[in-house]
Amino acid sequence: MLSVDRERLLELLRTHSFERRQVTLASGRTSNFYIDCKRTTLRAEGHWLVGRLLLERILREAPEARAVGGLTLGADPIASAVSMASWMAAHPLEAFIVRKEAKGHGTKRWIEGPALPAGLPVVIVEDVVTTGGSGLLAAEKAKEAGLQVLGIFALVDRLEGGREAVEAQGLRLHALFDRKDFMGEE
Repeated sequence: MLSVDRERLLELLRTHSFERRQVTLASGRTSNFYIDCKRTTLRAEGHWLVGRLLLERILREAPEARAVGGLTLGADPIASAVSMASWMAAHPLEAFIVRKEAKGHGTKRWIEGPALPAGLPVVIVEDVVTTGGSGLLAAEKAKEAGLQVLGIFALVDRLEGGREAVEAQGLRLHALFDRKDFMGEE
């Protein structure tokens, strides 16, 4: 069943999120293709499929995880989807959001969501990995909050050095898809 779900999610990503065009990425690099995963993760079907598939991967690769989160905005629907799917699977994982900058008032915290105790094992999620910067920033802020980061889980790895950057920080990157799923072997 999960292989059917994976193929359906890939179809949704190809149809709604993938574009062949010149674009400047968040990393500052230019590319001849763009993948806006929010166009898929914010659709009801896409949200459900992302949640199911990433939950299965998290339970296989980091079964001790108790929460899931990442850098706003791309990770927000992913963390929500995984958390919802985890509740449905009777293995609840809390969701959290890592801000791009500390809250300017009140608690001035970086992480939003339920109170997560120090030492809690968590995973970081993100939509598309290029250099690994977004996932690594989220992991850094989670660690500063006292959380134990088990790895980074992404929808798409562009195969442009992100995996190597993540691994250089002692973490593992797990991606459901990579650029070859969209571009072939070019």
